[in-house]
Amino acid sequence: MLKARKSRKPVIVTDDLYFQSTEGINTIQYPYEMQPVPDTGRYRLHNEIDDCIVCDKCAKICPVNCITIEPIKAVEEIGKTSDGTSKRIYAAKFDIDMGKCCFCGLCTTVCPTECLTMTKVYDFSVFDIREHNYVFAEMTEAEIAEKKRLYEEHQKNKAAAKPVVASEPIAATEENKEAAGEAPKAARPVFRPKIKPAGPPPSNG
Repeated sequence: MLKARKSRKPVIVTDDLYFQSTEGINTIQYPYEMQPVPDTGRYRLHNEIDDCIVCDKCAKICPVNCITIEPIKAVEEIGKTSDGTSKRIYAAKFDIDMGKCCFCGLCTTVCPTECLTMTKVYDFSVFDIREHNYVFAEMTEAEIAEKKRLYEEHQKNKAAAKPVVASEPIAATEENKEAAGEAPKAARPVFRPKIKPAGPPPSNG
C-alpha cells in the first residue's frame, strides 16, 4: 500500500508485466489476489456446531433476528465441547441469515463457548438472496423425530413417578402437630377492658 504513492509508467495490455502488482497504483487480480483482512474485522459468521451448547443467547441478543434456533432437550449429557462444557441440548435447527445480519458482533460476544465467530470471508454475493441463509445444524429429520420422542417419553415417565398428593389437606390440629413433633402454639391472653359506670356530674359551686 505504501508503494501506491508512486505512479507506474504506462504499460500496454500485451506486455508480460501488465498484471504484476510490483509497485505503483494498480488493481489486484481478484479473486486470485485479495487485500489483507484484519483479524478483528466483522465479516461472515460461522458456527462450530460441535462446540455449540444451543444456549440461545446469540439469537436473543441479535438486534435483527437473523439467527434461528430450534433446540431439543436431551435426557442425559450428549457430549462435551472443546473447552469441557457439557452438552445437553440438540440443535435441530441453527440457521444464520446473512442477508439480515448487520455485522454488529454481539452474538460472538455473548457466546459462552466461543463457537460463534466472524470469519475473514467478506465477499459472499449471490444471485438468489435465499443463499444467504447458512445452515449449521447436522441432524436429519429422522434423528429430530427420534430425539423428540425420547424426550417426551422421559417427561411422561418422570411425571408418572411423582408421588400422589392427597386431594383434601389434613386439618393441622394441636394433636396432629404434637404427633408430628411440632411445638404447640402458646395460648394468647384475652384482654377485656373494664368500663366504669358513669358517676354524677361535678358541681360548679
